[in-house]
Amino acid sequence: MRHLELFAGIGGFRRAMDLLTQDHIMNFHCVGYSEIDSKAVRTYRANYHHEDNGEVAMGDIVSFTRNIENIYNLPHFDLITGGFPCQTFSMMGRQAGFNEDRGQMFFHIIDILAARMPRYVLLENVKNLKSHDKGRTFARIKEELEALGYSVFTDIFNTAKFHLPQTRNRLLIFATTEHVPDNFERQFTCDNVAAQFNQVYQGLSTYNYESVNDVLSLEVEPKYFLSERIKPTLLADGSAKFKSKSDINMSIARPLTATMHKMHRACQDNYYSQDFIESHGAVNPVKTMTKEELAQLPIRKLTPEEAFMLQGFPANFATNGRNAGVADGSLYKQAGNAVSVNTIYAVLYYLITNNIIHE
Repeated sequence: MRHLELFAGIGGFRRAMDLLTQDHIMNFHCVGYSEIDSKAVRTYRANYHHEDNGEVAMGDIVSFTRNIENIYNLPHFDLITGGFPCQTFSMMGRQAGFNEDRGQMFFHIIDILAARMPRYVLLENVKNLKSHDKGRTFARIKEELEALGYSVFTDIFNTAKFHLPQTRNRLLIFATTEHVPDNFERQFTCDNVAAQFNQVYQGLSTYNYESVNDVLSLEVEPKYFLSERIKPTLLADGSAKFKSKSDINMSIARPLTATMHKMHRACQDNYYSQDFIESHGAVNPVKTMTKEELAQLPIRKLTPEEAFMLQGFPANFATNGRNAGVADGSLYKQAGNAVSVNTIYAVLYYLITNNIIHE
């Protein structure tokens, strides 16, 4: 199946499809990709473009779709995917929705769909998109897809249910022009997809971890350890105006964010003490120590490699990006913006094996 990856980032959709191909579930071939972030493109190309295979590097989707001939000149494709920009719908953003330029990115997907009408669409966004503006934003998205002749199905999928230890709830939107069973809307749920994945995941090529300890390296460079000055701030339970429980050593990580390189408090980001790492979670000083005592311990943040692994990528995806000149700050951003590979794999596996997607 020929696939076009929009808002590609580091290629989470593509990675899932590469693994599905490797597992002989269905053969996928990427015909092109769009991505405006030059650093993300570096990481993408470092991991996927070992030779010229005729893919179209679309660049900025706004500039690309401005000329309708560009859309018509794309190679044939049956599936279009995209984790379109979510900052305008996120709880952490200003939630401006379609009133902000980034929120308009969805309509460039519509431009491509209207011109080419692929059989299948799979989109990802923050779960808040479903409730944004009292549901009107999502209703508009659904209406736009249905006006083109697509049937639309959605649910909230949590990465932690797909053997990646990260609590990450994301809305997935599947749309198709093909016939689906009458009960498919009730069947397309996170729980059903996860139940099927749980039965088969051990025989698949996905990377699977039950705890963050499974991805944490015993030894890392000193730069990843928190300074004595910053530890009390990151461990603090907020301020007079903002209170939160800032715990470290979470076995199931908090959601990775695009801004984790800025190092938020431990109520938002993920930090680990060295004794917790070396004991593979058996020793957890959080249970016995005060925040002041914890601040005396060696505590570190995730490395980019570990962040990539929590999203289901091989560690060497981050290393390859770094070798291509991408700095750690950008690698963290890329991990935080990525789709979780296992989630996409499981959804596509479910759609394929239940004869919803077929070649």
